[in-house]
Amino acid sequence: MAQVRLTQVAKTYPNGFKAVEDLNLTIHDGEFMVVVGPSGCAKSTLLRMIAGLEENTGGDIEIGPQRVNDLPPKDRGIAMVFQNYALYPHMSVHENMAFGLRQQKIAKAEIEQRIRHSAEMLDISHLLDAKPGEISGGQRQRVALGRAMVRKPKVFLFDEPLSNLDAKLRVTTRSNIAQLHRNLRAEGQQATMIYVTHDQVEAMTLGDRICVLNHGKVMQVDTPLRLYQYPANRFVAGFIGSPAMNMLKVRIVMDGANIGLKTDCGALLVLPEQKALRLRDRVEQQIWLGVRPEHIAYHERDTEPMVNAVAAVLDTVEVMGNENYLYFHLGADRFVVRTAHYPSSEQLAGEPARFVFDMEQCHLFDMQTELVL
Repeated sequence: MAQVRLTQVAKTYPNGFKAVEDLNLTIHDGEFMVVVGPSGCAKSTLLRMIAGLEENTGGDIEIGPQRVNDLPPKDRGIAMVFQNYALYPHMSVHENMAFGLRQQKIAKAEIEQRIRHSAEMLDISHLLDAKPGEISGGQRQRVALGRAMVRKPKVFLFDEPLSNLDAKLRVTTRSNIAQLHRNLRAEGQQATMIYVTHDQVEAMTLGDRICVLNHGKVMQVDTPLRLYQYPANRFVAGFIGSPAMNMLKVRIVMDGANIGLKTDCGALLVLPEQKALRLRDRVEQQIWLGVRPEHIAYHERDTEPMVNAVAAVLDTVEVMGNENYLYFHLGADRFVVRTAHYPSSEQLAGEPARFVFDMEQCHLFDMQTELVL
């Protein structure tokens, strides 16, 4: 079994800085867990503590049934893939993949079988005689994956492995890693993977589950779709999704029999009954309103009255090919709309337009705690 359990794990540096505090996380056997968060949120520190490259100053780390706090990295049953590949430049691809196995005194025939199998799985068989400097960045990353695979570890650890690749190679290599995970599970091998990244696209496309970190604390752990649809707090709502969720400070008001949200510039947005029920005891309080860019509709020069429509000036249009991002201001707040509709040649930036908020899909967060309401 290759379950990884972190219980009240902490990391405090000698200068008193608390990088990680009271962190609890369980990665299931065979799971692909992605740890994502902004720069400086302690993602890599967490990974290095699991690997044994950094000492945790509190709590317990277990890999399978064993507590590994005091074990050196070589005895933890892990293999790590770094962003800079960490290949020996003077060795061939074959020698790089074989090096760790020879250190473990594994039989030569077994080493050759493992290398051949991994090279075929990663499509690098034709590169075995090449040196790292003679192959591309994407190929070097596949060699690093192969070197990890041949060790047959209990747990694979990935520390931002795609950050040095260009956009096209990132997509290709991301697909290779996902396929590797599926292939290993299909073969019945241990395939628990912990993948650290700041790129939420990688997180959403790779992870069985995602752990969102901020300032060394777990904000939410869930499947990619649930993180996107049901963020637990304002931080997760704003971090997951591209473009980011629009956030607006609003005041809860009574609008006749309805409960609405009034913006600083006076616009009124009426809540559907189910969401309004949660706010009946909060009238006149301020909260955060979150709306995904795809849940604001653009209407060009409409005059027919519409519920939850606001008039605004279209600032900028970004044409992305299959979709467009429209930017507008509502008071001091800037909003982005994701739409397939492109303004006509007459509707240029700087012209008035109308934007309709889908309040059925909105998210509401407490002003102080920033937790979802």
